[in-house]
Amino acid sequence: MSHTTTAPSKNSLLGHDFLLITVMAVLAGCGLIYEYLLSHYAGRVLGSVESAIYAMIGTMIVAMGIGAFLARWFKDAFTAFAWLEGIIALVGMGCILAIASVIAVSYSLPYIFSQIFNLPADTVLNGYVFQKLQEWSRFLPYVFGLLLGLLIGMEIPLIARIRQQVYGRFLENNAGTIYGADYIGAGIGAAIWVSIMLAMPIMQAAAWTALFNIVAGLAFLWRYHSHVRFAKLLLVCHLALLVLFGFILVLGSSWMKDLSNVLYKDKVIYSEATKYQHLVLTERLSRNQPEPITDLYLNGRLQFSSIDEQIYHSMLVYPALLASNRHDDVLIVGGGDGLAMRDVFKWPVKEVTLIDLDGQLLNLFGHKSDEFQAPVEIVKRLTKLNANAMSDPRANVIVGDAFIEVERLLDQGKRFDTIIIDLPDPNHPDLNKMYSDYFYNHIRQLLAPDGAMAVQSTSPYHAKKAFLSIGKTVKAAGFKHVEQYQQNIPSFGQWGWTIATTRGQSASARINDVVNLSVDSRWASKEYLLAAFVFPNYYFEQINNIEVNRLGSGALYDYYRSAWQEESELYKN
Repeated sequence: MSHTTTAPSKNSLLGHDFLLITVMAVLAGCGLIYEYLLSHYAGRVLGSVESAIYAMIGTMIVAMGIGAFLARWFKDAFTAFAWLEGIIALVGMGCILAIASVIAVSYSLPYIFSQIFNLPADTVLNGYVFQKLQEWSRFLPYVFGLLLGLLIGMEIPLIARIRQQVYGRFLENNAGTIYGADYIGAGIGAAIWVSIMLAMPIMQAAAWTALFNIVAGLAFLWRYHSHVRFAKLLLVCHLALLVLFGFILVLGSSWMKDLSNVLYKDKVIYSEATKYQHLVLTERLSRNQPEPITDLYLNGRLQFSSIDEQIYHSMLVYPALLASNRHDDVLIVGGGDGLAMRDVFKWPVKEVTLIDLDGQLLNLFGHKSDEFQAPVEIVKRLTKLNANAMSDPRANVIVGDAFIEVERLLDQGKRFDTIIIDLPDPNHPDLNKMYSDYFYNHIRQLLAPDGAMAVQSTSPYHAKKAFLSIGKTVKAAGFKHVEQYQQNIPSFGQWGWTIATTRGQSASARINDVVNLSVDSRWASKEYLLAAFVFPNYYFEQINNIEVNRLGSGALYDYYRSAWQEESELYKN
């Protein structure tokens, strides 16, 4: 088939240019969103969000460069480009689902084989083969990133050749025009991702992105069908892609939930992706427990288990309140599950201010919201667990970024008798700033002179350097007495906290002076709490080599990531 035609008119050329440049811009936006989708999902699958994102972006950029070289192999630019768009739409729309399917299968195999060989119910095969399958499956995002990068990289060279063939001559500014459309389209795609798609379920975001790819491909096919070989077959393929788009748009999120649920040993009773994180609730029955055991996972990491969360929250709340002279006003940073607030309300407090970023999480645990509506049965289960703390008239819940909200509280001249920081581990750069000397300095200014502050401080065993860095950073923020303590939480293992005061005695000295606990606790006693301040000999011998987590330094995040990298699993059960 020959592509040589008579010289087109000026108006015709403008029409060609408008279509080709628009198609290029749309495809560039789609390509960038595919990159973000895979990076976002890779971060969840691989655990180390920042590393996964950077590695994915690097992988796709290199692949795009290779794809640009490979484009020269295709002599028929029109046909190659038309088929390319259909393939990219198919891969982009289905890659997340394919990755989730393979991961689900790899994690299900040990249980399937256990059943085949009639092994005891509590026996799970975890031999070399199964471990390797799970490891390889978790790197599938990079495989698809490489494939998509190769395909996307071919688009610019092919459309540049098409544009020159349409004009019938060499175009001096051809590359600049195409790259200009590419950059602008990518910028628009980034804006769409941040403002719209980041809050969408990931399969819906993938489906809508693919739809733009399909429409762009259909527009190209409509205009240049006479230049494309097997155009009718390609049209049928695009129509089939539209049907697939409909199925994935309607059923994709449900499929993803089912596949993700396979990764949990216990029964998944709720799964939802919020704007900030993926929430999963599981339950299991135990002969020794009158109620089903409920576990909360955020982005695949266990946050609490109802069977032993009382130990964790007693260790977080009681030392700080015992070390504080008054308890009128208490501030909780994080703690969106309301469990720390529940324990604080056992004390004679006048107001408890809680700051958490995720409104959907707060709604799930009983905070009333017109914007989010959680399932009634789930809310009943969780509010029973936190004693309906969010609805207590003494509760002042602020939905927002604590980094900003703490500054607002300072501007308002607020002071708190006790401050409790119950944030997730510093496993993401955004969380790292909440563990910085800058943030703790602001917290110190909010704390009453005779008050105490307690901070969730990750595992002193598995992440020792991160644990020590938190204590050293609190000290660098200007607190007079800074101590750390630990306790074993069956669901987590050895866990640690940091406690600090600004004046007078240290927290442990204040607790030691207490004759009797003013509020009874099933877990906490004076002796039990004081014993938690005891560490093995030489535990702190490396403290001088530990860095303070300055704002923007990322020191704590690096400590945490390196400590957990080898031990991290997709989902902890």
